Amino acid sequence: MTQISVVVPVFNEEESLSELTHWISRVMNDHGFSYEVIFINDGSTDNSWEHIVALNKEFSSVKGINFTRNYGKSAAMDAGFKRAAGDVVITMDADLQDSPDEIPGLFVMIQEGKFDVVSGWKKERHDPIGKTIPSRFFNGVTRWISGIKLHDFNCGLKAYRKKVVKNISIYGEMHRYIPLLAKWNGFGKIGEKVVQHQARKYGYSKFGLERFLNGFLDLISVSFVHRYKKKPMHFFGLLGSLSFLGGFMITCWLIFEKIYGLSKGLKVREITDQPLFFLALVALIIGVQLFVTGFIAELMTSSQTKETEYKIDEELNFDY
Repeated sequence: MTQISVVVPVFNEEESLSELTHWISRVMNDHGFSYEVIFINDGSTDNSWEHIVALNKEFSSVKGINFTRNYGKSAAMDAGFKRAAGDVVITMDADLQDSPDEIPGLFVMIQEGKFDVVSGWKKERHDPIGKTIPSRFFNGVTRWISGIKLHDFNCGLKAYRKKVVKNISIYGEMHRYIPLLAKWNGFGKIGEKVVQHQARKYGYSKFGLERFLNGFLDLISVSFVHRYKKKPMHFFGLLGSLSFLGGFMITCWLIFEKIYGLSKGLKVREITDQPLFFLALVALIIGVQLFVTGFIAELMTSSQTKETEYKIDEELNFDY
């Protein structure tokens, strides 16, 4: 029985793969763990896949998945989760900034039964200020929206109970919100562990500032989908009803004003000459459109789900 699955997304990290694998192997052997390491090569343009193939021959515990192109970290993690056999699944980055020495501590926190998810907290970071400041802001906003009191949603070093990763599907930039997805799927025991963060030893960071914008948009998306996925009419129907009601009331007022003015012998503008008439017309049309959108969405929810899409070119050492 495999105790631990280590899932490692890889994108142009050929220099660090051998050192990382030997480090993981030493930690696992020192603690007597049965384990597997799943490298997911996410369309690397260097020789990362060749290094993974060589490590597979050297270590029986190493498995590999090779994407046909770059699909993103979420897709890589989703593929790794689907194939992980361990009772505890550990995720970490391939750049050696996450320390494998943290694995035993994370494993114990999960095995004790207190937590479904344990997230690493890089309390002392070795990153440039251009990454740390946006990251603090991003984590603050995510805490506020999600209600999960974690300091570092971006930390790649996390541990999960097996049943958690088998019951969630991630896409886009959702890998940052796995604790949130876990909570919404009934796995609400989420803990945190201060972990060692190391300076990058090889290469350079593959992530730019756009990841924070994409991540923020995905946070809004996942929050909206969770709240209204099963009941889209509650959102679109409410907005549509308010818009239609507003337009209807304005129309009634214009008609009343016209009739009252005529009854008093006053000179009253034609209803169609007033700007409020066009505002009411737009509100009525938008209200109907939103209501119809909600109705169509209700029909679609029972048959459509959003899945991660990726193509695999080659796999190593998986038994089916």
